[in-house]
Amino acid sequence: MSVEVLARAADNKLARMEMRGRGLDFATPRLARWMRKARLLGGVNVGLSQKSWDVLRTLEFIEQRVDKHAPILDLGAYTSEILLGLNKMGFSDLTGIDLDPAIAQMPGGGSIKYVTGDLMQTPFPSAAFGAITAISVLEHGFSPAKAFGEVSRILKPGGYFVGSTDYWPEKIDTRGLFVYGLDWTIFSRNELTSLVEEAGRYGLIPVGPLHLDAAEAMIRWFKRKYTFAWFAFKKAGTNAG
Repeated sequence: MSVEVLARAADNKLARMEMRGRGLDFATPRLARWMRKARLLGGVNVGLSQKSWDVLRTLEFIEQRVDKHAPILDLGAYTSEILLGLNKMGFSDLTGIDLDPAIAQMPGGGSIKYVTGDLMQTPFPSAAFGAITAISVLEHGFSPAKAFGEVSRILKPGGYFVGSTDYWPEKIDTRGLFVYGLDWTIFSRNELTSLVEEAGRYGLIPVGPLHLDAAEAMIRWFKRKYTFAWFAFKKAGTNAG
């Protein structure tokens, strides 16, 4: 499917259990999180338990469709488990980019390249990557033209753009709320459908049908209740390896 929705909280828990079973769970334990918050421990808190279903869905999608030697980029890589998981799975050419300079402290730096930079205007050459991931990135300071234009520019023909975003079928008002210094959008059904159409203008084609129904709002943040939508696009053309 090109777009599907996290339907049940149980699916998130099952995904985390599967990640643990496969050695793909890199989420920081609670005690270490507390110690870093209290400034008793250095380093970066990685992952979140509520970000399990979409992370596993992305890892599995890439595992099934992308060559392990293909260059892969993770947008918004600071605290993300994606590159750590792909590295564990045997992918060898991994890069992460984030506005936060603390990305340099991310684990896996010996085998993963971390870059501080603007996701909407990256320093990478055209057609540089066979796959690009973005977990919970598009909803923050989103500009369709800039985001899809840049992804299309640096993605090889036949490459995949895979990730997730905050979602609820009916519109949830987030006006005046800023997260990570950026405005925040919880995409509605109409907005997500428009997003898919906008992606198509940049040669990013849905891999399959859209499934946008949601029954359980399992995420609670800033007094809003919503869920996650996962997406997968393929850039028109061939030769993504």
